[in-house]
Amino acid sequence: SETSEVHQRNAVCHWPCRCPPVPTCVLGVSLVKDGCGCCKVCAKQAGETCNEADICDPHKGLYCDYSEDKPRYETGVCAYLIAVGCELNGVYYLNGQTFQPHPLYKCLCVSGAIGCTPVFIPRLAASPCTRVMRGKKSRQSICGPRQQKQLQSTNYRLMSAYRSLPLVLKKKCIVQATPWTPCSKTCGIGISSRVTNENRKCEMKKEKRLCFIQPCLTNILKTIKIPKGKTCQPTFQLPTAEKLFFSGCSTTQSYKLTFCGVCLDKRCCIPNKSKMITVHFECPSEGFFQWKMMWITSCVCQRTCSAPGDIFSEL
Repeated sequence: SETSEVHQRNAVCHWPCRCPPVPTCVLGVSLVKDGCGCCKVCAKQAGETCNEADICDPHKGLYCDYSEDKPRYETGVCAYLIAVGCELNGVYYLNGQTFQPHPLYKCLCVSGAIGCTPVFIPRLAASPCTRVMRGKKSRQSICGPRQQKQLQSTNYRLMSAYRSLPLVLKKKCIVQATPWTPCSKTCGIGISSRVTNENRKCEMKKEKRLCFIQPCLTNILKTIKIPKGKTCQPTFQLPTAEKLFFSGCSTTQSYKLTFCGVCLDKRCCIPNKSKMITVHFECPSEGFFQWKMMWITSCVCQRTCSAPGDIFSEL
């Protein structure tokens, strides 16, 4: 009869728990509880070795692949789960791919979602935990480790890239939503998106809407009348209501939209206040569909102008 060899695995978990001081993880690495359920550790990243205790970063879709450690299956390597990639500004990124679409931010694609962290951490000009020694250029810390950690976490929350999402309570769900991205087109119908959990399952999902900032006119200054003594006209409307066209289909009714205007100087006009409407489209011999759409009520003219689809314009 055939005999199967039994391979003993080394025990990596020991109880009762004896934990070292909580480590400070590198920016972008998750601080998690180890696989033994004992201590806080910095999660292992893609390509690093892992085991039952040293778990892979769960927030990045990583798992411990033991396939190369046959037949013991004791030590593995962190690898990405097979999942959908991400698309940003027309560029497609694979799941788990790291990329840098902006000089100040490094991003990671995880299962269709994009997470970004700053490349450079700004040094605070004045900190209550430091003081300059008299007659010297050196600085001395006057806070303990706990106070410095609390101050650091507070400073990160004040950074625009780490803003807390607005919270609303609806039917036992704390509704959260990121700001809408800039419209993908400066003229004609484009798309903007956000991430929100305002749905029946209270799950974070990507939501899209149509946006129409300006019509594509050859000479828009002939259509917009800028008042005398002014350099900008924030909003304007076309003389008549018109149907909207999207993906070869047209709306079932005509709309007289409010558009953002233009400036004679270097300022640009962007939406300031808007509401959401639902527009219905009909397609030749293909039926009907509907989209949510941004209905502009007012615009503001400013000197900070960003390219369409720039997700870092507000950071």
